[in-house]
Amino acid sequence: MDRLKRVLQLFYDKYNCAQSVFAACAEDEGLNEAERLALASAFGGGVAGQGEICGALTGALMALGEARRKEIAADPVSARKAVYEQARQITNAFRAVHGSILCRELTGCALDTEEGHRNFQERDVRKTVCSKLVVFAVNQVSEATDTPQA
Repeated sequence: MDRLKRVLQLFYDKYNCAQSVFAACAEDEGLNEAERLALASAFGGGVAGQGEICGALTGALMALGEARRKEIAADPVSARKAVYEQARQITNAFRAVHGSILCRELTGCALDTEEGHRNFQERDVRKTVCSKLVVFAVNQVSEATDTPQA
């Protein structure tokens, strides 16, 4: 299945932004989808709903690390430098296009409060804002890893 379709399917089904991006960027080898969904479960809503770094971006960075796992295992120091550079590029692109990397700023909601969570739901932020962020994140991973989206 196409990565972009998969990320939206997961996101609209029941998973958070980090889970959806990390799982949608799955390689044929490595972790399976259930493992990816479990590993990324705490990162939605800006790390457990705290409004910090966007979960879509976190999921993308996790996917980048997984995509480079063989290089990292073979030479952790050299690979880390390359992964850091790619991670900075993804983060900078995310910030340049969306104006921030923080969930609370991207959504305009404090998800760690009852009022912020209600505002998030009433404004349908998941659909109007976050769906665009998960698609952008998947595209960034695809570009960084030279992996076609389909």
